[in-house]
Amino acid sequence: MARQLFINGEFTDALSGETLPTLNPHDNSVIADVALAGREDVDRAVSAAQKAFPAWSRRPAAERGRILLKLADLIEANADELARLESLDTGHPLRDSRMLDVPRTAACYRYFGGMADKFQGETIPVEAGFLNYTLREPVGVVGQVVPWNFPLMFTSWKMGPALAAGNTIVMKPSEITPLTSLRIAQLMAQAGLPPGVVNMVPGLGGVAGQAIAEHPGIAKVSFTGSTATGRRIVQASAGNLKKLQLELGGKGANIVFADANLAAAVNGSAWAIFHNQGQACIAGSRLLLHAKIADAFLAKFIPLAQSIRLGNPLDETTEMGPLTSALHQKRVLSYVEAARAEGGEVLSGGKAPGGELAKGCYVEPTVVRAKTPGDRIAQEEVFGPFVTVLTFQDEAEALAIANGTDYGLGAGLWTQDLQRAHRFARELRAGMVWINSYKRVNPGSPFGGVGLSGYGRDMGFDAMREYTQVRSVWVNVDAQVPPHYPR
Repeated sequence: MARQLFINGEFTDALSGETLPTLNPHDNSVIADVALAGREDVDRAVSAAQKAFPAWSRRPAAERGRILLKLADLIEANADELARLESLDTGHPLRDSRMLDVPRTAACYRYFGGMADKFQGETIPVEAGFLNYTLREPVGVVGQVVPWNFPLMFTSWKMGPALAAGNTIVMKPSEITPLTSLRIAQLMAQAGLPPGVVNMVPGLGGVAGQAIAEHPGIAKVSFTGSTATGRRIVQASAGNLKKLQLELGGKGANIVFADANLAAAVNGSAWAIFHNQGQACIAGSRLLLHAKIADAFLAKFIPLAQSIRLGNPLDETTEMGPLTSALHQKRVLSYVEAARAEGGEVLSGGKAPGGELAKGCYVEPTVVRAKTPGDRIAQEEVFGPFVTVLTFQDEAEALAIANGTDYGLGAGLWTQDLQRAHRFARELRAGMVWINSYKRVNPGSPFGGVGLSGYGRDMGFDAMREYTQVRSVWVNVDAQVPPHYPR
């Protein structure tokens, strides 16, 4: 198990010698002590990335793509190891890591491996006698910061398009969950990635993350995490006016209309909030129910939530594991008290389980009815297995509640009315809208939001655009240009 920083193709200790324990959230036992990067280590990583950039960016795109395709093969060959490591470090149920996280990671590298030699510029019709065309060029050294909730998958979302486009990378995985990112670095070297092209520097956000955001040798920062941290990155990036891509918080509205297929909506809404213990920026954390079917919906939804099997994430039968840290468990539970203080009603859950799970970072699936759409639990991102229930009378009220936060990442609706579905897809303030489903993602589909959910997109052609810059080239083919200053 890799425990050191990965710089210039080699694993190395932090210059300070500092380490930080990464914990198993099931019982808070120490898995490993991992090197903790400081500013000097970020400098080393940037220097290595700068030296590697010219050769990597000039390498034929098809060759870059073949390395990413080889990496996808290696991920699949090591799927069980990666799934177990991800579950051990994050608390993801093993069945989810095996069936979702690892396959999606491989698929992302395979998608961008195939796209590497297919992303092209344009020829633009301009005035007669001139040829004008554009070149799509890599931006240079990019800094990437990924959070602790989906570390394996998010590294692929960031690194796949960046590498396909010809950039080099300094990545800071979360200091809480760095293990699969460091393992991917090993597999990248095995796939043939040259030294310095990717550098991994797990460290504290206020130290290593801040250094990446401020570093004059980094041309772009791609960050996934909280809105508060995103604001700090914007400020820190001003020194050299870095290009920024920010995927931040969310407070997803999941709207169930009276004509919805109730069984499908109940099951899909449970997945929308309880998958990965609710630790997802796109979680359907606001459940908006039409007043006519609210009681019938909750009569099915609450027993389903109560039936979800909590347990050791490495147990094949576990459906919900622990939250990723004790600090985050405490934060999520604090919202139960906040709900009660504002007059909310806890319909189910709302506490940590006892027994053998008491040593871990567990929270029961929690369903809370808010008093008003302006309550804290209906406005702030809880980021846990905590769903806020609200009701509405008509479409106008549903839309007003759904768009009534400063976030705009994901939203969903359940209805059999085709016109309503398309109308809401247009009117919901969100970067992604799911109709009669929730939380679907694919490497070819852009992922990102608006408002306090950030800007820029992961995945799809849009991600390749995020990691390139446009050069416009003008060629005088046979234009007769009169002298501007005739003599």
